[in-house]
Amino acid sequence: MSLESNFNRFVEVGRVVLLKAGRYAGHIAVIVEIIDHNRAIIDGPTTGVPRQAFPYRHLTLTPLTISKLPRNAGSGTVKKYVDKSGIVTKWESTAWAKKRAAAEKRRTLSDFERFQVMLHKKSRRDKVRKVLKAAKA
Repeated sequence: MSLESNFNRFVEVGRVVLLKAGRYAGHIAVIVEIIDHNRAIIDGPTTGVPRQAFPYRHLTLTPLTISKLPRNAGSGTVKKYVDKSGIVTKWESTAWAKKRAAAEKRRTLSDFERFQVMLHKKSRRDKVRKVLKAAKA
């Protein structure tokens, strides 16, 4: 009888996390050291997040990890590992990051830009309907 876990993302040194709250909400960082059951030390030298203790309830664990990152590594070492593994580009290429970027872009649209988006959607919808009607006939 094997005991398999339903969980596949664990709080561990080298885990890339997305910050949910605070000044750096929306940025990614790396867990460098585990303090206790409530907090970890995070560092994001390439994303502008300073080294700090952060509560788990304000973090979201991502599927990305940096393997073999030493515990309590300094910011320089973390930066080397992040650059070597290409974590930032991996994160930006995920569907999760793309959805967040699209939502942020929609949030910053002006009234006229939202109007233009509506017109583009209407014209696209009209073209699709015409092609489907022609395909059925």
